[in-house]
Order: sequence, then structure tokens, then C-alpha cells
Amino acid sequence: MYTFIARNAYSGRRVCTFLPLWILRSTTEEGRYRMMEQHQQCFVRHTSCTANMRTALRSAFPVLDLPLQPIHQHVYEANLHNSNTCRNKFMELSEKVTKGGGENAIARHTQRNKKLLVKDRLRLLLDDEDFLELSHFAGLGLPYGDIPSAGCLTGVGKINGLWCVFIANDATVKGGTAYPITVKKQLRAQEVAIQNRLPCVYLIDSGGAFLPLQSEIFPDKNQGGRTFYNEAIMSAMKIPQVSVVCGSCTAGGAYIPTMAEETVMVHRIGTMFLGGPPLVKAATGEEVTPENLGGARLHAEVSGCVDHFAWEEKDAFECARNIISTLNFTLPEEEEDEEKMRRRKDEEKPLFSSEELLGLAPRSYTYSLDVKMVISRLTDGSRFQEFKACFGTTLITGFAKIHGHLVGIVANNGQLSYQSALKGSHFVQLCDQRDVPLLFLQNTAPSATLTLSSTQAEMNSNCLKAQGSMMSAVACASVPKITVVIGGCHGADSYAMCGRSFDPNFLFLWPNARVSLTAVGHIGHLLHSDNEQEEERKNTENDLNRMLEEESSAFFSSGRLWDDGVILPQDTRRVLRDCLNIIKQQNYQLSTEKLQSALLRI
Repeated sequence: MYTFIARNAYSGRRVCTFLPLWILRSTTEEGRYRMMEQHQQCFVRHTSCTANMRTALRSAFPVLDLPLQPIHQHVYEANLHNSNTCRNKFMELSEKVTKGGGENAIARHTQRNKKLLVKDRLRLLLDDEDFLELSHFAGLGLPYGDIPSAGCLTGVGKINGLWCVFIANDATVKGGTAYPITVKKQLRAQEVAIQNRLPCVYLIDSGGAFLPLQSEIFPDKNQGGRTFYNEAIMSAMKIPQVSVVCGSCTAGGAYIPTMAEETVMVHRIGTMFLGGPPLVKAATGEEVTPENLGGARLHAEVSGCVDHFAWEEKDAFECARNIISTLNFTLPEEEEDEEKMRRRKDEEKPLFSSEELLGLAPRSYTYSLDVKMVISRLTDGSRFQEFKACFGTTLITGFAKIHGHLVGIVANNGQLSYQSALKGSHFVQLCDQRDVPLLFLQNTAPSATLTLSSTQAEMNSNCLKAQGSMMSAVACASVPKITVVIGGCHGADSYAMCGRSFDPNFLFLWPNARVSLTAVGHIGHLLHSDNEQEEERKNTENDLNRMLEEESSAFFSSGRLWDDGVILPQDTRRVLRDCLNIIKQQNYQLSTEKLQSALLRI
């Protein structure tokens, strides 16, 4: 026997493993080394799986016992009234999006084309309907009209217990035509898959690009071609991709299934070609049917572009589920009853109702209550271990658990000052050191502090330096980051609080949120003051405020995909649970890197 010394990945102790002597004698020195390396990786993988089953450290964080006080009542009621108005708008837009392309388009899709609706397809593909949909309102209120859900549904759902990103075209919206916002939404879904190492499933039923807007779809870096680039990169990263062709797949869209690892195609309703029958007739004068030109039977039997032939859509989605079950993931085993009871105890509910968050969602910055009241309605048992509680009090930092997941919370509680920015920088680096995911609750000040004296100028300069330090810490932190905008998202403070440009894994808005360079009513500080042109200045200010009122809305932002969706405050805890579960899944993939094989010389 040959003894091989390895270090236990969980306990850190050295342990001995053994390789049979006959294997070692029959191989070269290089072969023995490679075999020992592979044996060590298998051992470490086994010990890491064992580590996943270990219980986490127990915590007894202090309880944030912060009930509503009479002094808060007038602010709470004003916020609640505004939240109810925003919720009504939320429900109205949700109903509009749910209708897709309208009754006529739905009837044509189901009766004439004999296809399933995208929601029905997802019911067949996913384990249940409790999935995390992304960018639900994308495509509404755009200059070229409303494109409900940007013409495709994207999100993260479970297939055979495994979280997977799905990108599903909705052919009832503009016949499945891809608009610029459609491409942007698909690219964002792929980005979520890459960031969180999630398998990706494409449900393709698309009519190709909307030609009048080709200049906004085709040429630039983050436009149409980026989809195929991402597919190649995801494949290199060993992120599985599966496609189901359940409709038209024309022109550039035909590359999506051919670049996926495995492709399923449905008989008669699935077609795939660069140019359809009309183009063939125009070019050659030959008449050909879609099925003969690029149907499922042709691609399964002749071209080999697809790997699985399905007679019906139901069979195709069953096949896709079976493909997902072949992926190299080992999910945690079902816990024993006693362990489940202990976990439920650890995941105790907050002391206060999540419905109270409606009254804590600020209608404007001046209606903000203590952000700890928000935290106490999100965390397990309303428990929170605050970090640097007495320093930089306009930024709240600390540790908490959400559905059993340990997170580091960074929350605005006033202007991001010099001290609070230093504190934020320290805490973000601490979480990065400990591999603790970060949750940012963003409600930034409506505008930057004015410089009215030399002392103020010095303070602002120091603040700039500290905020720059915090931005660097947030940008360089390698841990997962989730941002929820609970109020304002304004100016440079939003960058330090992990805004969209700082690449959080997920970013959501509450319906009351405002996203703009500066808040409504504060634009005057940025305009040049001139007594001779006071009237013109006031007109400009009024025009800008009207523009900000419209463009800073959460629904305006979400329509342009500046976020991953608008969520109701009372649903925040559930959404955070799903996000944290999704982020954690990458730990269960067994093969993330591929060993270099020996170079073969001919």
C-alpha cells in the first residue's frame, strides 16, 4: 500500500488515504502523481459534502424589540397611504402584464397554432409555481410602446429540486418578436446564471428581431450577439444549458439551441432555420414547408442539430426535466424530523408582522423611520447583532439570520457621513473575510451636502475619500450581494450601497422607491443662480422636477430593466429566502473545474 497524506477540508487535520500498490507499480511517475491528485480531490469533495451536513454555529443575537410608538403614528399612516396607492398601481400593471399580447393573440396562439401558453409550459417544466420571476414589469412605458414582460418570462425555479434559470419567449406578445428590451432581459437572465452558477433552460418560440429597431438590437457589445457569447462562456464555466424548441426559431435565434449542451425539439410546432420559407421562395423560387425546411424530424434525423425528438410539448418538457436530473449536483439529503424541528426553531418568524413594512416604506426621505424597525421585521426572531453601534450611526451594520441563512446587513439610516462610510467599508471587508453574504437596504439622502463654508468643504472632502473607500470595498468584495431599495436611490451614495452598476447578484425595488440622480424638489441646488434670469431658472427647475417625478418612479425604472423587479414590502423576506437558497446552490455542484488532460502527440 502507498500512503498519501491529505488535509481534511472541514477539520483541518491531516489524514492518510491509501492507493493499492498494484496500481502504483503499473503506472509511470507522472501517472502516479496525477492519480494521487485525483484521489485527493475525491477525498476533499467527500469531506466537503460531509461538512455541508454539519450544523451551523448557534447564535443568540440580541432581539430588536421595536414596536410602533404613538410618536410614529402620523408618519406611519402617511407612508401606509402612499404604499397602498403604490400597491394598487402594482396590481394594475401586474394584471396588464399577465394578459400578454391580449385575447386575440392568445386565441391565435392556442387554437390556430396549437401551442401552450408560456405559463402552462412553465407548469410542466418546473416542480411548482413558486418560482422567483425576474423583471416582471420590463418593457412597459417604453418610447416604442408597451412590450409586456419584454416579450419573454425569465426567472429562477426548481426542476427536480435544482434551482435553474429559465428564459421563455412569449409568442403572444408581438408574435415573439425580439425588441431591444427583450435582448436586455435575456442577457440579464444569463448574467444571473453566470453569477450564481445556475443551470439555464431556454424555451424558444421567437420570430426574430424587430427590424425597424435593428440598430438597437444587433451591433453593440451588449446587444444580440452577446447572447451567443454568454452561451460559450457558460459552457466553458461548466454551467449546464438546455434548450427546448417549442415554436419558431429563426435567423440569429437558431444559434441558441445549437450552442446549448442538449436540445429538445417538438414535432410540427418547432422549426429552426436561418431563413424561412418566404425567404427561400424569394431567393430561389422554390416553395417549401416549414416542416421540410427546418422541422423537428429533419434536425433530429438529418442535420443532428437537436438531440431529442418530442411528439408533443408535454413530452418535450418531461425530457428536459430528465436532462436536468443527469447534471452533476449533489443536493443535501432530506433532514431527519428532529433536525427539521431544530431548523424551524432557528428560522423563527420575526416578532412583528411583515404587513407593518407597508407603513415603514418611506413616501419620501423626510418620512423615513428608524431602519432598525425594517430590519426587525425581516430577520429571524427579529434578532440582530449590531456592529459598531456607537460609531457612524447614520449607517446600520450587523449580522442577522434570514430563514437560517447568516447575512451581513448594511442599511442607510441617514446621510452617508465620513464616519458611517468608514464603518461601512470596515464591515463589508469583514463579511468578505468571513464569506458572509451582504444585504444592502438602500434609502440614500436626496442630494449631496452643500458646501457653504471652508469647514464644510473640508468635511465634504473627507467624506468623499471615505465613500470612495467604501465603494472600493463593495466593488472588490467577492461574497454574494443582494440590494433592496426601500426608499431613495440617489447620487453617489447609491454606488457605495451596491447600486446596479456595482453588480449585486440581485437588486429589487419596493413600489415606493425612487431612482434618480437627485430627488424631486432638490434639483434647484444643481442649477446656476443668476438674478437676471431668475424666471427662466424657475421654469427650468419646474420642468426638471416634472421629469424627475415621472422618471424616478420604481415602475419607470423596472420597465427599463434597471433592476430585477419590483416586490411588495411584505414579500421581501420570502424573496430574500429564495435568493439566498439560489446563491447557496453552487456549493453542491461536484464538477466546477476540469483537470487538464495529458497532451497527446501524434
